[in-house]
Amino acid sequence: MSQKKINVKSTIVEIDGDEMTRIMWQMVKDRLLLPHLDMKLEYYDLGLKKRDETDDKITLEAAEAIKKHGVGVKCATITPNKARVEEYKLKQEWKSPNGTIRAALDGTVFRAPILVKNIPPAVRTWKKPIHIGRHAYGDVYKNAEIRVPGPGKSELVYTPADGGGLVKLTIQDFKGPGILQGIHNTDKSIASFARACFTYAYDMKVPLWFGTKDTISKTYDAQFRKIFEEEYRKNWEQKFKDAGLEYFFTLIDDTIARIMRSEGGMLWACKNYDGDVMSDMLGSAYGSLAMMTSVLVSPSGFYEFEASHGTVQKHYYKHLKGEKTSTNSMALIFAWSGCLKKRGEIDKTPDVVDFANKLEAAAIETVEGGVMTADLIKVADPDPKNKQVYTEEFIDAVAKKLESKLK
Repeated sequence: MSQKKINVKSTIVEIDGDEMTRIMWQMVKDRLLLPHLDMKLEYYDLGLKKRDETDDKITLEAAEAIKKHGVGVKCATITPNKARVEEYKLKQEWKSPNGTIRAALDGTVFRAPILVKNIPPAVRTWKKPIHIGRHAYGDVYKNAEIRVPGPGKSELVYTPADGGGLVKLTIQDFKGPGILQGIHNTDKSIASFARACFTYAYDMKVPLWFGTKDTISKTYDAQFRKIFEEEYRKNWEQKFKDAGLEYFFTLIDDTIARIMRSEGGMLWACKNYDGDVMSDMLGSAYGSLAMMTSVLVSPSGFYEFEASHGTVQKHYYKHLKGEKTSTNSMALIFAWSGCLKKRGEIDKTPDVVDFANKLEAAAIETVEGGVMTADLIKVADPDPKNKQVYTEEFIDAVAKKLESKLK
């Protein structure tokens, strides 16, 4: 253990979560962080019961705290469906807390794989990490839905604020029961998304790929394509050429086909729903959903680092029964390390950045040394020294490596 704790100069917004990730969150703090760091944490409990108690106001309070302090770190949380409403006796099906925070910060989510030498990607052509940028506003995450009970006419209506001409389109003449959904986006948010993606790609020195379905969605998806093209032509074309980088647009289905045949090494910009799905595909292909970093970047300079996966419900139920679990904490560890690096960069405290780098190295070296959880041992290169460990044993192994690096 380090003899003197490292001082983290400014406040970090800590956002707690649900189920097994909540259990691991505390383990990571107790065994990897608090023994070595003197941190000022502003704590928000976004566990489902607390959100229900506060009518979800605590989620917006957490977002406002990130705006105030600049940097936050978030555990995985439950977005309740009807089954969860019954299980937790909730007042209603509360919206996705991630979606609420992303909308409040107008951010873009960037994810990248955590690469280890002994776990090759499932796609054999991938030689380099594929970064993914997910638009974090609108689409189904801020939708309006109707369960259509029977025959009737559904319409899309726009009423101008200045009293101008009403726009009305028929969506469907229902002959019987069905479902109806309305989604939206804004030019401002799409433009922020585009700027964030071009900035990230330029900083990381990787090409930017973007795909939509504008051949079918000739207004909604086409607007994304138009705004990206305008941003590129106006602000990035010469910079990209000078840096030897490419901006490449094609249809989303063609993008996916090309990604699967590529060597990797690009930033893949995705609309909100596409990014939600494809980031999990990438995480699984690189070894595990827990082997992805995730950061929400706001154009206003706010950062929220988060676990890139869900709450691991099945393992939590085992934990409640007193059974041992082998749950991967890598994404949680890297959420904290990413947060600490950014806090250290902003505060100009290199010792904090150095600690975060050593924490990441300790976690990677633990896996590369053959000590890993059940999800990884199935996909790792066969080796007699590979050892499957329980949740807390993995975190303890990382702690031991970290302590040796800090001496």
